[in-house]
Amino acid sequence: MTEVYFVRHAQSDHSVWDNRTRPLTEDGLRDSKAVTWALEDKGIDYLMSSPYKRSMDTIGDLSKTLGLLIHTDEDFRERNTGNLHGEDVFQYAEKQLADFGYKSEDGESLCEVQTRNIRALNRVLSEHNGEKIVIATHGMALSTILNYYYPKFDFACFMKIVDFMPFVIRLDFDGEKCVNSQVELVIRKDYKAS
Repeated sequence: MTEVYFVRHAQSDHSVWDNRTRPLTEDGLRDSKAVTWALEDKGIDYLMSSPYKRSMDTIGDLSKTLGLLIHTDEDFRERNTGNLHGEDVFQYAEKQLADFGYKSEDGESLCEVQTRNIRALNRVLSEHNGEKIVIATHGMALSTILNYYYPKFDFACFMKIVDFMPFVIRLDFDGEKCVNSQVELVIRKDYKAS
């Protein structure tokens, strides 16, 4: 059995427009300590993250506490929304979750996001079979992973977790087959996209 603890990042600072370098807010940095408290006694073997700063920083304290390096994989990055031309982010998310092929100009469809996230996850599962793994990720990226194993995970489900920052859910795998899930940590913060 392989245990994967998916960590949706803590609250990030939306005044920073660059998706890759957007930091956590002060609250987010404080809340990332709760991720450490939730996971430090789980016997974690390996840390993986999206290469985006907010995800890496959410497990940064855990990395120091456990003495484990954070490995990154571009495939775990958040979706590229492209140019929304003023479209509301939640309306856009609803369209995408209803139609995984829908995307804006220069953006990614959720089918593309899901494909690369599951590809990366399967690499981790193959290389770390039987281990306990943390993967720091993003709200929509995680939603595509959850939808892959639980196809009823839709826009309504996404809206339930949109204010969970950080959010930790454990998925248990037998090979590449997901056999169980368990929510491990929820901290509610307002999602504040500008």
